Amino acid sequence: MAREHHQTGAGSGGEALDPYEYAYLAGGERRVVESAIISLVERGTLSLRAARLRTIGAELPQHPVERAVIAACPRSKRVQEVFEALEHCDEVDELARRLVLLGLVRNWRRRTTRAGRRRLAAAAAEGSLPPYVLEGPARLDPGPVRYGLLVDTGPDGLGRTLRRMGKALDNESDHHAADGGFSCGGGGGGAD
Repeated sequence: MAREHHQTGAGSGGEALDPYEYAYLAGGERRVVESAIISLVERGTLSLRAARLRTIGAELPQHPVERAVIAACPRSKRVQEVFEALEHCDEVDELARRLVLLGLVRNWRRRTTRAGRRRLAAAAAEGSLPPYVLEGPARLDPGPVRYGLLVDTGPDGLGRTLRRMGKALDNESDHHAADGGFSCGGGGGGAD
């Protein structure tokens, strides 16, 4: 499903904003990167499985933020590592500077201004933006993309190791309780 990034005026006049600028107004730097990942996955340029991103398409995106996402994961990389790599990248900082110049974001705290909130509300009312731009990946249907963006899996293999350790401890606890060994709770109290 190919999706074009279009400019939209969204109501209040002024310069047209692209979807990533609206994403910044709605959720800051992280929302910009989330939106770029989702768009690239939808277009078949990235694959997101088990909270890992991998470039699979030959497309060289036109938008600088999308190019930065592609550059951040030349091989299979955890989503969290991509977020960390792009946290203060030049492409997202440039997008934020443009929003500051337009008076839609405060310079020193990078918070959306009243004018920015009005532009965002107008875009939401217009309905021209994908829902994930405004509301994030929680708005996606359940599946690997939503899971990969919403769940921080920690370092590779750590989750599997911790689950295995937990199962081993559960099995050991069950074994000892069956032998009359260690158990938790359930002791008889004294009679009154």
